[in-house]
Formats: sequence, C-alpha cells, structure tokens
Amino acid sequence: MSIALDTRRSAEAAAAAATKAATAPKGLLPVILTATFMTALDVFVVNVAVPSLQADLGAGPAAVQWVMAGFSLALAAGLVTAGRLGDRYGRRRVFALGLALFTLASAACGLAPTAAALVGSRVAQGLAAALMGPQVLAILRTAFSGAAQARAFARYGLTMGVGAVFGQLIGGLLIRADLLGLGWRSCFLINLPIGLAALALVRRCLPESRAPQRPGLDPVGVLLVTLGLTGLVLPLIQGPGLGWPLWTGLCLAASLALLAAFAVHQHRTTPTSAEGNTAPLVDTRLFRSRAFSAGLLTQLAFWLGQASFFLVLALHLQLGRGLDALGAGLVFTAIGLGYLLTSNTTHRVTARLGEPRTITVGGLLMAAGLGLLALAAYGAADGGVWWLAPGLFVDGLGMGLVIAPVTTVALAAVEPGLAGSAAGVVSTVQQVGGAVGIALIGLVYYGAGDATAAFGRSVTALAVLELVLVGLVRLLPRASEREAGRS
Repeated sequence: MSIALDTRRSAEAAAAAATKAATAPKGLLPVILTATFMTALDVFVVNVAVPSLQADLGAGPAAVQWVMAGFSLALAAGLVTAGRLGDRYGRRRVFALGLALFTLASAACGLAPTAAALVGSRVAQGLAAALMGPQVLAILRTAFSGAAQARAFARYGLTMGVGAVFGQLIGGLLIRADLLGLGWRSCFLINLPIGLAALALVRRCLPESRAPQRPGLDPVGVLLVTLGLTGLVLPLIQGPGLGWPLWTGLCLAASLALLAAFAVHQHRTTPTSAEGNTAPLVDTRLFRSRAFSAGLLTQLAFWLGQASFFLVLALHLQLGRGLDALGAGLVFTAIGLGYLLTSNTTHRVTARLGEPRTITVGGLLMAAGLGLLALAAYGAADGGVWWLAPGLFVDGLGMGLVIAPVTTVALAAVEPGLAGSAAGVVSTVQQVGGAVGIALIGLVYYGAGDATAAFGRSVTALAVLELVLVGLVRLLPRASEREAGRS
C-alpha cells in the first residue's frame, strides 16, 4: 500500500512540475534576468567610470568611495525587507516597482550635476535593486519545477556572471566609444532603454504570486535588520580604506547586538505550526531545513571569494601591471570564456551528478585556477599579462559550475509561501559575504610588500577558501534526502 501511495505521489509531483513549467510564460526569464544583469553590471561598471567622473564632477576621495559604497550598502540593507514585501503585495508588483525605480535612478546617475547628487542616486539605485533581487529568486522558485527550474537557475547564474565578469569590459568600451559625448555617464544611461523595454513586458510575461496568507510587515523586525545590516556592511566597506578607525569597531559591535536581537525577535514571532497567525520577517522554520541552512553556509563561503577576487584582480592589472580600464577588461575575458563554457551546461551536469557533487567539482576547479594564478604572479611577474590567462580560464570554469547550484540547493526545499522570505535571506548572504570577503582579503592584499606579493598572497588565500567551500558541501543533503524530507 505504501509503495503504491509513494508511486502515486511521485507521479502527481511530476505532473505538477510539468504543468508548472509548461504554464510559465515564455518571456518570463528574459524580463527578470534583464534586471539581474543590470544589477550585477552596476556593481562593477562604476570601477571603470571613477577616474573620468572624478575629473568631471570634481569629486573628492570620500565622494568617490560613496559612489561605489552607497549602492552596495543600500542593496544589502534592503533585501530581507524586500522579500517580505513581495510575499505580501505580490512579487510581480514589487519587481515592477523596483525595475521602474532602478531605471529612474540610473537616469539620475547619468544626469547627476554634482558628486553629492550622484551619491544620492546610487543609494536610490541600490534600494531599487534590493526590491528586485528577492523577487527574481522567488519567481524562479515558484514558476518552475524540476528540470525546468534547474535550467532557469542556470540562466540566472549565467546572467550574474556575465554582468560581473564583463562589467569592466563593457564599461571600458562605453567610455572609449564616448557615445554622444557622454563619457562616463553612458555607463548609467545605458540602463534606460533596457529597463524601459523590460518594464513594458512585465505585466504580459510575469505571473503574479504571493504568500497565501499575505503576511504582515513586522515593523520591529524591519527596523532591527535594516540597522543591523547597515551597521555591519558600512564599516566593512569603509574600514579598509580608512585604516579601521574606532567608529568602525563600535559599529560592528552594535550591528552584532542588533542582529542578535533580530534573531531573537524572529524566533519569538515565528508560529509553532503552519496554522500560526504571527508573521515574522524571516520565518525561522526555514532553518529547520538542512538544505536551506547548509545551503546558506555554502553561499557564504562562495561569495566571500567572488567580489574580493574581482577587486584584487582589477588592482593587480591596473596598478601592478599598468593596464588601463579597457585593457584590464580584455584580460577579464579569459575568465569569462571559462564561465560561459560551463554555466551554459550546468543544469545538465547537475542532473547527472547532483548539486553537491557539481559544487565540489566547481570548487576544486576554482582552487586549481587560483593556484595557477599564484604561480603566474610569482613566476612571470615581469612577463606578459596573458600568463594569467590559463588560471583565469580554469577559475571561470569552476565559477560556472558553482554559482547556479549553490543558489538552487538553498531554495529547492523551501515552501512556495516562504519563497520571498527565503530569497531575501539568500540574497542578503550574497551581499554580506561579498563585503566581508573584500574586508578580509583587503587585509591580505594591503599587508603585502609589493603588488606581485599582494596578488599572489590574495589568490592563495582565496584558493584555500574554495577548499573550505568544498568541505562545506558535505553538509548538503542529496536530492533523494531533500525529497524524503519534503514528503
């Protein structure tokens, strides 16, 4: 009897997955991934624009730093709350609002008359990106199932990687082309036609979804998590450049206290059963899932190394090797080629090996690529920059295998009603991991004696971090275990 029941359940689940995949509008992925690409691009493209905007606007070092930091700070602080907004008011509605605001903020950045106006516009951009980010993951989780979901997350990973890897090259090409004499402003104004085109298709291509009971906003939770994440990310962004003054330590201590208070508040307001009426911002029942909890740890380990790697590579190419922004961007194509090669086929590899083994293979490839970069840095310090290409290519191969499954495995076992809350947590871990990684690797990089040693030590430390990622994979449940826990 139980075998027949299990067989019927499996058949019903397969039929539901096929129906869900078939009913997902064809234009869904292009629309939401356009927003993902713009967000990833605007994190990195500003690095290329800094010298020319600094000269044009007369921006001082503090203003320039805030042009870069304001976006990341607002993005990290708003993600958890944005996930709840999508659960309550509808993910399509909140996504469309974020996309419209992001497009407007991009126009404001491109037309900014002063450095202060540009900083304010970048903060607005980050808040708008925060509104979009969790909705993208939640829509992918609820609109697709099975193999279709794996393909969708693979496209998501591909889009994020292309924006990050090619962001510097795209920015360099835009500034070199000097379209209509816009210079650095084109790096932001390019978002206008893209954003408007995507916005016009939202209603037609995106299905509306929300949590079934329209949970409340939890104002106490919103205040605690926003202040806590701001207090955590701000000193991590500002501290390395300022030499870690006293206020950064006090800010970090306060943030830990606020985040601990947030965790206690969420636990107390989480219902003890599915029939509970309270509505925490983050439902702590999520963490009872081994896939979600272990998935967050692997997410953290992966993202600790990504933003910091791109930073030290850009510094090495431009300061250590004397390349301009466009030349450095061209070197980035080596990692991009490797990334494109594997990220297009990750869903097939995952279908054969499962997420844990795919992440393991990707992590080992990344560690090997970073090891090759360390050897090239020391062994060919005075040689051509293309000695770095083999290591970059291998690292890109590994990145392409990791970025999609490391996200999928954290969200796969989450109930659709909690998808927005879970997506907000996952997105926050990505951003906070990036900020922490930059701070830690910054200590390694700036503590070295010269450019070659700085780069060599940094990529060696990052290789060790990828091995830690491989070790954490052992905590992840296999697909069969996730299905057993779900039934």
